[in-house]
Amino acid sequence: MSTTSSSNGLLPTSMSGRHDDMEAGGSARAQDEHHEQLEHDPDDPFDLDNTKNASAQSLRRWRQAALVLNASRRFRYTLDLNKEEHYENRRRMIRAHAQVIRAALLFKLAGEQQISAVGSSPSTPSASTGNFDIDLEKLVSMTRNQNISTLQQYGGVKGVAEKLKTNMEQGIQEDEKEVTDRKSAFGSNTYPKKKGKSFYMFLWEAWQDLTLIILIIAAVTSLALGIKTEGLKEGWLDGGSIAFAVLLVIIVTAVSDYRQSLQFQNLNDEKRNIQLEVMRGGRTVKISIYDVVAGDVIPLRIGDQVPADGVLISGHSLAIDESSMTGESKIVHKDQKSPFLMSGCKVADGVGNMLVTGVGINTEWGLLMASISEDTGEETPLQVRLNGLATFIGIVGLTVALVVLVALLVRYFTGTTQDSSGATQFVKGTTSISDIVDDCVKIFTIAVTIVVVAVPEGLPLAVTLTLAYSMRKMMADKALVRRLSACETMGSATTICSDKTGTLTLNQMTVVETYAGGSKMDVADNPSGLHPKLVALISEGVAQNTTGNVFHPKDGGEVEISGSPTEKAILLWAYKLGMKFDTIRSESAIIHAFPFNSEKKRGGVAVLRGDSEVFIHWKGAAEIVLACCTQYMDSNGTVQPIDSQKEFFRLAIDAMAKNSLRCVAIACRTQELNKVPKEQEDLDKWSLPEDELTLLAIVGIKDPCRPGVREAVRICTSAGVKVRMVTGDNLQTAKAIALECGILSSDTEAVEPTIIEGKVFRELSEKEREQVAKRITVMGRSSPNDKLLLVQALRKNGDVVAVTGDGTNDAPALHEADIGLSMGISGTEVAKESSDIIILDDNFASVVKVVRWGRSVYANIQKFIQFQLTVNVAALIINVVAAMSSGDVPLKAVQLLWVNLIMDTLGALALATEPPTDHLMHRTPVGRREPLITNIMWRNLLVQSLYQVAVLLVLNFAGLNILGLSQDSNHAHAVEVKNTMIFNAFVMCQIFNEFNARKPDEMNVFSGVTKNPLFVAIVGVTFVLQILIVTFLGEFAHTVALSWQLWLASIVIGLVSWPLAVVGKLIPVPRTPMSVYFKKPFRRYRASRSA
Repeated sequence: MSTTSSSNGLLPTSMSGRHDDMEAGGSARAQDEHHEQLEHDPDDPFDLDNTKNASAQSLRRWRQAALVLNASRRFRYTLDLNKEEHYENRRRMIRAHAQVIRAALLFKLAGEQQISAVGSSPSTPSASTGNFDIDLEKLVSMTRNQNISTLQQYGGVKGVAEKLKTNMEQGIQEDEKEVTDRKSAFGSNTYPKKKGKSFYMFLWEAWQDLTLIILIIAAVTSLALGIKTEGLKEGWLDGGSIAFAVLLVIIVTAVSDYRQSLQFQNLNDEKRNIQLEVMRGGRTVKISIYDVVAGDVIPLRIGDQVPADGVLISGHSLAIDESSMTGESKIVHKDQKSPFLMSGCKVADGVGNMLVTGVGINTEWGLLMASISEDTGEETPLQVRLNGLATFIGIVGLTVALVVLVALLVRYFTGTTQDSSGATQFVKGTTSISDIVDDCVKIFTIAVTIVVVAVPEGLPLAVTLTLAYSMRKMMADKALVRRLSACETMGSATTICSDKTGTLTLNQMTVVETYAGGSKMDVADNPSGLHPKLVALISEGVAQNTTGNVFHPKDGGEVEISGSPTEKAILLWAYKLGMKFDTIRSESAIIHAFPFNSEKKRGGVAVLRGDSEVFIHWKGAAEIVLACCTQYMDSNGTVQPIDSQKEFFRLAIDAMAKNSLRCVAIACRTQELNKVPKEQEDLDKWSLPEDELTLLAIVGIKDPCRPGVREAVRICTSAGVKVRMVTGDNLQTAKAIALECGILSSDTEAVEPTIIEGKVFRELSEKEREQVAKRITVMGRSSPNDKLLLVQALRKNGDVVAVTGDGTNDAPALHEADIGLSMGISGTEVAKESSDIIILDDNFASVVKVVRWGRSVYANIQKFIQFQLTVNVAALIINVVAAMSSGDVPLKAVQLLWVNLIMDTLGALALATEPPTDHLMHRTPVGRREPLITNIMWRNLLVQSLYQVAVLLVLNFAGLNILGLSQDSNHAHAVEVKNTMIFNAFVMCQIFNEFNARKPDEMNVFSGVTKNPLFVAIVGVTFVLQILIVTFLGEFAHTVALSWQLWLASIVIGLVSWPLAVVGKLIPVPRTPMSVYFKKPFRRYRASRSA
């Protein structure tokens, strides 16, 4: 893709997905798309746009194409392509043999005497069931076998509840001892986790590197020959030093990998720790899924995960997706004929209450979770591309190593290679076999060491390092990453489609305006001007048609209201009008319910009063409910035709919406008892009548904008990220909030299609939707399907789309988007499982922080690439030129291994953990196909590499004269001093260049350095270790102690890289990426071959 260097230069300006009418840079788009097409290469296995929904074939293809020295380490964090098959096999086995598997697990746990479970309490119960009247094994058997006859023998769900000492209305007592007793009798809702890899496993995997194995073999050979020819005192040094250096590399690598695995493990624990609501002591309380106990009463709503095995107490239109346990993707309806619920399943529709009968490993879900390990693996697009880059560099490195090996062997056997004292190393017929083998092993060791340095095995792994660091830090910024790839893809996001409620607003709702009795009430919750009959109907409609709850503490404290923010606001309003929640619920019964539906924007219940009267209550979007009304109840409690007042109510809704209020209407109607189905089966299929309704009230609910959201939107806009609002609210309400948040800049902008209704967008053709989607800023009255259509249209236009969602029906849009962002507080479990990142505080400002982190991941990887390639190029050129010309290399095997440690592990740690800066949000999004090595990086890399190569080659060929060593009587010592100086100057160059790599596009490379103590520590430790190696590890590291003058000269050589970097940044770079020029000949060649 063609790029325009941004003001800062590191991340090139990408206009992909940006539009003429909405955002800057539209004129460049056609050119960018031309280069996008040029860049796309279907024959390149590493060219993956998105790994989120990539096929197993494409994932397998890049792995087979990668040049890998250590497969177990390189592919540690990639997706297990056999995971689904393994999961399915375990699920089938557990379904068939649950009792045997559970018994075996209990036996194993009893033998270990400790449970490695989430949480501290044991997950297996004692044999005793304490004060409860039901045996654990019978309870588990009844639920697992879904045995209706056993349930009836116990007296149905009511009988089981009595045996478990549970009040079906109020749940168990909210008492710590009560919970502890139940855990002792029936177990806790935890399962033994499969133990993670030990540190020794990481040591073993680090050891699997092919080049390190070859080096160890070479070291052992050298050790044996050295001891044989020179004796133990002197002979062990060559081989022993290499062996020690290899072991040091292995240990440092293993420690780094082990720390990463612990970070991923902690994040997995966070992901599994679901928070849910239970009824305890008559009130709704939020607890961890691990704290659920047998006997708990749990309300179930659409999108929830069933947290344990249990029996349905009551429900309306309750449908469960059991595919996670049965493998059959069909929805199962639950009622009194089919009341058993399985842990791990999802609520697909309806509402209900369940009684928990089995927890932890007493459920099939618990057994399944205990038998499979958490798979943290997945490819990320950047990881795949870096594997491609590492493969290319590795091939070059192998070629160079082979050239060096051949050159050194030819020079050696032709007698042109001399040792440090100037004597010819190989003389035909004179040199002993053991000396020849020893010399050849040394030559071979140098070649293999060049491969170690040249093949950047740590490059793709730097992605996991920076992602692990970023994910841990993002937790503090209220974002829980579920998919690694989303973290980096956020850096490429060009548009964010955000919900309104709870994301842009606070989700703290209060009723501030009310229209009831045919007019506006002076005080929204003052019943004095309303007829008692009207108040009674409103109270019944609110109390029965809700998933919320009103709890009156026994000590007479303040009333506690639970439910969704909208439900809580309406319940509080009705409570202030005089609603007696518990009384109403006891005097009338719900015979059928239509739970609130985001497609229909309303929900209703049929309520039976006594034995004769049936009332149907509806509540929902004001204009939709109003359209179904033919009457309204006036302030005298009389029902009047609505025709003359309908326009008044419409204007009232518009006025409230313009004041950014959410408008909800409450209506009802009567229904003859003989028209209500008698049989439960018919009742379940009955559609509640929704015509000829009587309007009771319209309320306006205020949900203020979040503080700081306007600034967050401004930051996104300046960063080239378009913010779009997609809401189910009235278009006028959406417009008012959009203006308040800064998504719309003025009223004049609020014209179609910039602001559009979901219904209008839905009815357009696919081609029209793609055209209109570019211009949409606000979509009101949208359904989840409208959101999905918008995401699809935007992605076809080339946008990288991030979408927020909280409802179950948002799951398809979250799955379809490049990045799905679910809400941690208001989001359902289904939405969270479909998302890539969970925004823990539901705040839009946290979404913007995720964008910053995404860009930081990409920027940090580029810093590391620039640093590593500079080392690679310099080390390779120096050794190749020296080997070809003199038959010896100035940088020895041990020294190269130390450089490799600086470059691979320590360099990655230092540069991949740079915190994000505001500077990142002053540039446009990173395009999907931006080259990993930008022109800015090529410039910096070449400037530093050429400088290092020039200085070190001059030292290599003229060092004896320059350093005043040519007159030294001990020629061997003079050569050692020169080579040590080359090694020391080379390392100093890397230490100082590490600072340059921090800010490839800025003059001041020291800004913010104190904010990254790890960077400072690693640079400091590297410097100290270099002093120790040069000064004290003489023969071991092939070095000699340098004078202070030579140390000063080494530091000055390294120091020059700073002003050189400043000068280099003044050199202009072309707009078109270098990679375009590199790839053109290959493309033309392939095209001509295929033609």
